[in-house]
Amino acid sequence: MENDTRQMLEALSRGELTVEEVLLKLKTKPFEDIGYAKVDTHRALRQGVAEVIFGSGKTPEQIRGIVSTMQRNGQETILITRLSKEKVLELEKDITFRYYDEARVGIIGKIPIPTGIGKIVVATGGTSDIPVAEEAAITAEAFGNEVERLYDVGVAGIHRLLSRLDVIMSASVIIAIAGMEGALASVIGGLADCPVIAVPTSIGYGASFNGLSALLSMLNSCASGVSVVNIDNGFGAGYLAHMINHMGNGEK
Repeated sequence: MENDTRQMLEALSRGELTVEEVLLKLKTKPFEDIGYAKVDTHRALRQGVAEVIFGSGKTPEQIRGIVSTMQRNGQETILITRLSKEKVLELEKDITFRYYDEARVGIIGKIPIPTGIGKIVVATGGTSDIPVAEEAAITAEAFGNEVERLYDVGVAGIHRLLSRLDVIMSASVIIAIAGMEGALASVIGGLADCPVIAVPTSIGYGASFNGLSALLSMLNSCASGVSVVNIDNGFGAGYLAHMINHMGNGEK
């Protein structure tokens, strides 16, 4: 891989390739095949954010191998989602990282200084939604965003949300996380002048159908500017919020 890149750069210096041609080749080229995984080493170049490791279903040995490949290819900050405590105990033997127990997220390397155009607000309907919210918040922070948490402000006591309108109005993007009937997203969507990302959670009683009720409510929101990610997908919400928060400054 290094030789191929060197040859492209030498061809560029000789005038045989243009900058645009080299950039296209770099964007469409590379991954490293390590047998059980094909590590996408140029995702940051294509999408602005490096590949993230989904920890669920992977063995500690597989995670070690993927991490080693990423580091060898220059990735400085590595995010691992859905990481269980059992795997953490194994990985800590030879990998230094921070583990966020509630979010089930591990981060290797430094969290970058925020560079977004504004602030991401993460709001939850209830305390039970916080694990999904923390996954979203930590994901956004790991990608270089300022995050403010606004927890337990659901519609059952809507005065709690209304008392923090200053926070809602100051956000560049809001992640609204709720289970039960998922009404929080519509309420925030009707108050905010920025994009709202709704995250249904699997919290609720029987007829909530493990988050399906909240998902359908959020999809049918009458508030404009509300988008919806999958049930319990805090990572997806944090990622999308990051993209929105970096659109105006030329960075991703």
